[in-house]
Amino acid sequence: MHAISWEVSGSQGFETAWVQLGEGVLRARGRAVGIVPEPYWISYALETGDGFVTRRLTVTAERGDGARELDLRHDGQGRWTANGEPLPAVDGALDCDLGLCPLTNTMPVLRHGLHREPGEREFLMAWVSVPDLAVRPSRQTYTHLRPGRVRFSSSDFRSDLEFDEEGFVIDYPQLATRLTAR
Repeated sequence: MHAISWEVSGSQGFETAWVQLGEGVLRARGRAVGIVPEPYWISYALETGDGFVTRRLTVTAERGDGARELDLRHDGQGRWTANGEPLPAVDGALDCDLGLCPLTNTMPVLRHGLHREPGEREFLMAWVSVPDLAVRPSRQTYTHLRPGRVRFSSSDFRSDLEFDEEGFVIDYPQLATRLTAR
């Protein structure tokens, strides 16, 4: 089990995730706190199936006006539900992308080895905004630049991410930087 913490500049906060990485699968639970776009904290659990394909993401977001919960599920056949309601706008996506969370960049990078080998892949993601937990479709492209360096782009946003050998984000300019124990 890995414990990974990031300073999340995008939210002016912090995140810690406890991650189990197995042969083609990832399980994680994490907590984050931030003040942008408003003060919040979240708790989440992420589970993938074979090939690092998202199976389930549960999130609880606490804000000044109370708590919200999301149970996002992928049926393994390309269909998604949020709290039991169908989400046809993200059908066909393999991954979720929890906003302001560097961990969820790991799945597509590991699936295609983009942190190690040349390639470029375009994905449809089930993107979850924080802290309101709305789920929207997001087209994203990941491009291998060199070992450990992958360009992420979505719409007009672009950032060159640094990954460790296992596929976890070390540095995500404009979003997060991994903290190391002193």
